[in-house]
Amino acid sequence: MAKSFQFKQFTVNQDRCAMKIGTDGVLLGAWTSLKNKPNTILDIGAGTGIIALQMAQRSQAQLIDAVEIDNNAYEQCVENFENSPWNDRLFCYHASLIEFAQEWDEASYDLIVSNPPFYSDAYKPENQARKTARFQEALPFSHLLYSVAKLLDKKGSFSTIIPYAEEEKFIQIASSYQLYINRKCHVKGSPKSSVKRSLLQFSFQEKTPETEIVTIEIERHKYTDEYKKLVADFYLKM
Repeated sequence: MAKSFQFKQFTVNQDRCAMKIGTDGVLLGAWTSLKNKPNTILDIGAGTGIIALQMAQRSQAQLIDAVEIDNNAYEQCVENFENSPWNDRLFCYHASLIEFAQEWDEASYDLIVSNPPFYSDAYKPENQARKTARFQEALPFSHLLYSVAKLLDKKGSFSTIIPYAEEEKFIQIASSYQLYINRKCHVKGSPKSSVKRSLLQFSFQEKTPETEIVTIEIERHKYTDEYKKLVADFYLKM
């Protein structure tokens, strides 16, 4: 795995992060709607900082914060922010989400994004840092949604990417915090494969959700037009 990943407008170093650049994060950063023209954005569980960097490229937001609990990932995220063209707008906090949410007393955020950990006990990787980065026990959905509801502006929105199998449960937990699904996108690897991921965007306003499907590849390394259009601003070869 390369130590750095070159995008069109920025570079992400990832040698100290357990979770490397992956399709999920880039998809979330590209798909998230910026219709409400957010001025303040929060990236929860920032890792390398990829999603916050995408938000900086795509938006005019004056303040883009990130929160990351893992020490190595936090240091890497800060480095990636400092080396980016938007270093004056990006800031990373080293804290757990619950700690951050409970101590936060500034204005609420217009947009919150998160690519959360989501594996259950069924599969345990050896690497502890990878486990923390990817396991639901490190950040249960209820903790995530409680914190989002506390930190999000009443007119703001929250977007995330989770396994399709968890979608119904996640939407149910979100509604208990008065967060309602407004947009959803089901992600398939190929035309013949089943839906693997759900991209979801919520707000405090109840409305009929927009629903779409994105298929990534027609065949191995041959990408669909819809996927290329979605990520074209980021990947060099798109």
